[in-house]
Parts: sequence; C-alpha cells; structure tokens
Amino acid sequence: MKRFEAEVLALGEALRARGEKLVAAESCTGGLFAAACTSVAGSSDWFERGFVTYSNEAKNECLGVPATLIDLHGAVSEPVVRAMASGALRASYAQWAVAVTGIAGPGGAVPGKPVGTVWLAIAHRDEVLLAERLQLDGDRTAVREQTVQRALTQLRAATAAA
Repeated sequence: MKRFEAEVLALGEALRARGEKLVAAESCTGGLFAAACTSVAGSSDWFERGFVTYSNEAKNECLGVPATLIDLHGAVSEPVVRAMASGALRASYAQWAVAVTGIAGPGGAVPGKPVGTVWLAIAHRDEVLLAERLQLDGDRTAVREQTVQRALTQLRAATAAA
C-alpha cells in the first residue's frame, strides 16, 4: 500500500481538518481502496467504514441499490455507482462517500463495456458531486490500482473544493 501512501495521508489531513469522515462502497476493487486508507496510522480519525459489495445482491442489501436499477442499467453504470455512493452515506456516519464499480477483467466484458470500464462516484452529505466513467488499460491488478489512485485524486480535489 506504499504506492498510495502520499495521497492517503493528504486526504486524511484534509478530512481530519474538516472534522469529517469517509465511507467506501467498492465492487471491482474488492476492498483495495479501504485497505489503502487504513494502511496509514491514524486513519480511524477519518475513515468510517467500507462496504465490499461485489455481487448485485450485496449492492441491494447493504447499500439499498434497487435491483430494478441494476437490471435496467447493469451493475457497471452511472445510475448504479451514484446509488452506491448515496447508499453508503445512508448506511454510515460519514459525510463523504466514494463508490466504484467496474470490470477489472480478464473476463466480464459486455457490449459497450469492455474490460477496464469503471464508474467512480464521490458524494458529500446528500449530494453526488461527481460520477465519471473511466476506461483503464492493463491487467486486473492495474485496473484495480488505477481505480484506487483516481478515487484518491478525485476525493482530494472534492474535499479541497467543498
């Protein structure tokens, strides 16, 4: 987790200064984002909890993502990642949420959603501030690590702007 340490420390400082906490809702990263955050001492001051909602059922049961939304748009979609971020906030005591869902590969691609397709969302309190589609290159590990890096970068930018 050394790779993410500088970004995590900076994010932690920003959240600590605001007196706010972060929750993560992860699918394709499988807890890698939460592991990066909790790899630094003192992260319990600002990292509230993480949800690894790898299955569609977990997205529904843990985060309240409607099954009909997943059926209509697919798990890797803007509406679902927005619902994941909002649901994570409702299911926690955090003020900030990050959510990721995607296709890390090597399988899982569907028409219009090749391997490396990832949706990322950032929410603050009751508002989703960002939902972006990423198209990442590399193997499964590279896609997951690039997703965590982008999430950390976007969170730092969002906390600075808020």
